Amino acid sequence: MVKGYLWGCCGGANAECDASESVYGAAKRPRGRVLACPAMRLAVLASGGGTVLQAILGAGIPVDVVLTDREAPAEQRARDSGIPVIRVNRAQYMPDREAFTAAVSDALARSEIELVAMAGFMTILSPSIFEDFPGRIINTHPSLLPSFKGAHAVAEALSFGVKVTGCTVHVATAAVDDGPILAQQAVEIRPGDTEEALHERIKSVEWQLYPSVLARIVNGELDPAALLAQRDR
Repeated sequence: MVKGYLWGCCGGANAECDASESVYGAAKRPRGRVLACPAMRLAVLASGGGTVLQAILGAGIPVDVVLTDREAPAEQRARDSGIPVIRVNRAQYMPDREAFTAAVSDALARSEIELVAMAGFMTILSPSIFEDFPGRIINTHPSLLPSFKGAHAVAEALSFGVKVTGCTVHVATAAVDDGPILAQQAVEIRPGDTEEALHERIKSVEWQLYPSVLARIVNGELDPAALLAQRDR
C-alpha cells in the first residue's frame, strides 16, 4: 500500500471521453486521501479483469480515465470508482493496427492525459503511440528484465531452471520490454512450482510494486521521460 497520496483538486474527471464506443462513469472522485497538486493526469489501459487497475486505485493513486479495447470487467471496476471509461473497440479497426493506435492516442490526447499505465492491455500498439507519449507509457513484466523478455517469461524462467525471477516496472517503448527499468522485485522459484502458481506470486508483487512506482511518477519524484532521453542520447 502506498501511503500519503490523496485525491486532490488537480485534473479532475472532466476529461473528454469521446471515442468509438460507449463511455461509462460519472464525473466524480471517490472519497479518500488527496494527492498534492498538481498531479499528472493518468490513464490506465486495460482489457481484462482489472486486477492491476484495482491495485492502482487501492493505493490511492488518482486515475483520470480508464481506456479499454473491448468489453471487460475492468470497465465495471472503473465505473464503481466513478472514473470515466473510454472504449476504443479493436474490432472496429483491426487488422489496421495503425488506425487503432491513432484512435487510442487521439482519445488520450483529448482527455489531456500525461501518463499512461498499461494494465493488461491485450492489443499490441504500433510505434506511433510511443512517439506521441515519449517516456510516458509505463508497463510491467513478469521477470527480472532484461532476462526473459516477451510473452512467455514465466514459462521460460521455469524451463531454464533459474532460482529467482520477479517483476519489473519499466518505461514502454516500441521495442518489446526494452525501456529503462524503473523498479524490480525478486520472486523465489520454489521446488515443484507450476507456471500458474509462480505467475500468481509474481502478480502479488506486481500489485504492490507497480502502484508504488506510479505514485512516485505522479508526485514528481521520478521522471521516466528523462530516463529514456538519457538512455537514448
